Amino acid sequence: MSLLEVENLTVAFRQDGQSLRAVHGVSFTVDRGETVALVGESGSGKSVTALSTVSLLGSSAEVQGSVTYDGQQMIGADEARLRQVRGNDISFIFQEPMTSLNPLHSIEKQLAESLALHQGLTGAAARARILDLLRKVGIRDPETRLGAYPHQLSGGQRQRVMIAMALANKPDILIADEPTTALDVTIQAQILDLLADLKAEEKMGLLFITHDLGIVRRVADKVCVMKGGEIVESGPTEAVFANPQHPYTRKLLAAEPQGAPDPVPEAAEEIVRTDHLKVWFPIQRGLMRKTVDHVRAVNDATLSVRAGETLGIVGESGSGKTTLALALMRLIASEGGITFDGQDIRQWSTRELRRLRKDMQIVFQDPFGSLSPRMTCAQIIAEGLAIHRVDPHRAPRDLVAEAMVETGLDPASMDRYPHEFSGGQRQRIAIARAMVLRPRLLVLDEPTSALDMTVQVQIVNLLRELQRKHGLAYLFISHDLKVVRAMSHQVLVMKQGDVVEAGPADRLFDAPQTEYTRTLVAAAG
Repeated sequence: MSLLEVENLTVAFRQDGQSLRAVHGVSFTVDRGETVALVGESGSGKSVTALSTVSLLGSSAEVQGSVTYDGQQMIGADEARLRQVRGNDISFIFQEPMTSLNPLHSIEKQLAESLALHQGLTGAAARARILDLLRKVGIRDPETRLGAYPHQLSGGQRQRVMIAMALANKPDILIADEPTTALDVTIQAQILDLLADLKAEEKMGLLFITHDLGIVRRVADKVCVMKGGEIVESGPTEAVFANPQHPYTRKLLAAEPQGAPDPVPEAAEEIVRTDHLKVWFPIQRGLMRKTVDHVRAVNDATLSVRAGETLGIVGESGSGKTTLALALMRLIASEGGITFDGQDIRQWSTRELRRLRKDMQIVFQDPFGSLSPRMTCAQIIAEGLAIHRVDPHRAPRDLVAEAMVETGLDPASMDRYPHEFSGGQRQRIAIARAMVLRPRLLVLDEPTSALDMTVQVQIVNLLRELQRKHGLAYLFISHDLKVVRAMSHQVLVMKQGDVVEAGPADRLFDAPQTEYTRTLVAAAG
């Protein structure tokens, strides 16, 4: 008998008098010491399946089939039994720890709450257990971190705290739902190694949910491929990867950015340049707010990007990638030279910069967060037209329709709202909002990291086509080195504000010169 057995699981949600099926006929098992991966794109039913194991779907869910943990039926179990299993025998790690951790409570208080609830540990015994857990998940000097709040920790540290909370009560099964999606490649590698070590040490079963097949190959013993709420293929990981049977599995395995961008024309003009750019933020203390030190966000960054060229900027969180881009666009204060289209813009006033704004646009990581939920697609894309008066003799809706067609969107949907689009479509809206102004430089800040693998490929192909058509200069910021390699002509590597290596993309990836770059490339697999 397996530790967790899911048999013919079907889940539907009641909405507006209708029953919407999310999962149908799903069956799999998880044994002690085994890692099973549920893989598929957004909306395939992975998370719904995982939440069904301990009845966490809410009152609108209609669940049928069988889910047994250690031989005991979970579907229809009374609340007292479910409370005993949740967080105790079966624990969860979620994708974004910042939304899972309470921002008002210290790390110690949040860990202590779980220990008190499930084990009755309080006081010195609880603190000793918390310190042991934090050491186990790789938090350095845990004594100094007990009073910290979530916002005072890095992304990797927050995820480690989430893992510590999940392990607090020595669960038999750990369910990890996209636990590394928002993390840098080096931190991602550390978390995956940590989970593998803890699984072996604690002899847990691990149910790993992801859309990244590279991670599946690295961590899973068995894989179940989900599409449209059903498992379309399953089996030992190596067998599925070596000889995929279902067309959808083959599609997922092929969904990796390939090739390279078109060569930059020899006569291409320089669009933007920085010379010894520096961004230091003052640390002020005392009644008179005296500057006692600085946060050295960017040190001595020199770069150049030509028309039709992509400069990839890589590095871990906090390395200064986004700060460099914002300084280059004169959105934050900096020292050093900034030249745009041959003009020194360091001393330009806000009024003088306004006429340049349409020429330098930015696309952010999370399209849902950067699009106003109260505005239609047409209003979002057209917002800049009224300010910059691009082609004033044409109707704004015509320009919007043109930008939507160019970015692969249907103009008939321009009066819909952001929540009515998929993640990939929302990112296309964000790109269309920038492209409608006909910019010369586009800053792309992690534009694919929140997207499924197949959608990532579509966005990369779209960006290449737009660059080919308009001769755009791109500043491409990402921690996904496979996407950076597929997009970039030149790459700049940053670490703690310093540029540690720069050069042509092929040379940098094939023969990195610094230990840090070698670590990044190795972590990306």
